[in-house]
Amino acid sequence: MAQKSGSQGGDADAFLFVDKTLHNPLAQADWSAKKLVWVPSERTGFEAASIKDEKGDEVIVELVENGKKVTVNKDDIQKMNPPKFSKVEDMAELTCLNEASVLHNLRERYYSGLIYTYSGLFCVVVNPYKMLPIYTEKIVEMYKGKKRHEMPPHIYAIADTAYRSMLQDREDQSILCT
Repeated sequence: MAQKSGSQGGDADAFLFVDKTLHNPLAQADWSAKKLVWVPSERTGFEAASIKDEKGDEVIVELVENGKKVTVNKDDIQKMNPPKFSKVEDMAELTCLNEASVLHNLRERYYSGLIYTYSGLFCVVVNPYKMLPIYTEKIVEMYKGKKRHEMPPHIYAIADTAYRSMLQDREDQSILCT
C-alpha cells in the first residue's frame, strides 16, 4: 500500500492517500463477533447485516443500519471483508471478492475523495464531477519513475508505467479508457 510519508501533494494528499489513522483495532474483533455479511437491499443494492440464525437454506440476519431482523436465502448472502480492507487501493487484495464488497469499497473510497482504485491490472475511476487538486505538475513529479505499488492509484501511475515500458521494451503501449 502506498505510504503517505514523504508525499508532497499538499492539498491533494486527501484525494490520494487513505488515512489509516482512522482504523480502530477493536473493529476487527467486533467484525468477527458479529458475523457481518452483505444482504440484498432494494434501496441501496446491498446492506450490512449480522447473521443471527441459520435454518436450512434460510438465514435470519439483523440489519446493521436499523436493527431490523429479516430472513434471506443463504445463496443471496455475500461475505464481508474484515475492517483492515476498508478503502483498499487494489481490490484484488480483498479476501472476499464479490459484487457487494467491490461496490462498497468503491463507494467508501469515492465518498472519501479517492476516485482512483486498482482492480488487479486495471484502474477504476469514478468521476467526481468536480475539479480536484490532483492534476498538477507537482503530482506528475510524485509519480515519475515510481512502481505502481509505491504510490496511490492514479492515471499518472498508469501513464508513467506505460511510458517506462515503452522505453525499456521498445514496444508500443496502449491505455484504454471506457
